Amino acid sequence: RLAMEDKELKYLVVDKNVINDPARQADWTQKRLVWVPSKEHGFEAASLKSDKGNEVIVELTESQKKITLNKNDVQKMNPPKFTKVEDMADMTCLNEASVLHNLKDRYYSGLIYTYSGLFCVVVNPYKFYPIYTEKVIDMYKGRKRHEVPPHVYAITDSAYRSMLQDREDQSILCTGESGAGKTENTKKVIQFLAHVAASPKGTKAHGAP
Repeated sequence: RLAMEDKELKYLVVDKNVINDPARQADWTQKRLVWVPSKEHGFEAASLKSDKGNEVIVELTESQKKITLNKNDVQKMNPPKFTKVEDMADMTCLNEASVLHNLKDRYYSGLIYTYSGLFCVVVNPYKFYPIYTEKVIDMYKGRKRHEVPPHVYAITDSAYRSMLQDREDQSILCTGESGAGKTENTKKVIQFLAHVAASPKGTKAHGAP
């Protein structure tokens, strides 16, 4: 089991002290923060100032500029407690802006794996992170998905455990555009399976009959 001081956890776990900040919660409530379309960023944060019929007036957080928009162009922002959430299916407001912001926020924090319900979304960092060591593999071996941070190892372990317990073939589908990291993550799946299957206690740890 990894300890909090281990360098690997920097790229796996969110600092809860940053998320559970009462000041951020108060700011979100007071300013009535929302997401609005942005030509440069896709979406940007804004404060809802007034709401009349099909039109709303918002103040952009970054520039303090006030603009009028159609109500349908405004998307709700999640409370701060959902910052860098590990599973986007847990969000109160599940919309395009919130999903993209969460993936971006996690990516810039070095957290490249994020769950979306049954799926695991991976954003290619185009550099090496120390999260594929034997120590990390042991952290995920025989653990349930909700017990450990998002990782391709968690998906692989779940499939391996189901194969042993149910005696049925399992599939892991890696999809994405060219350069998204499909080949590298497939290698990590094979790496995990090779490590676990080679262990004398591998099948017992996964509850094989």
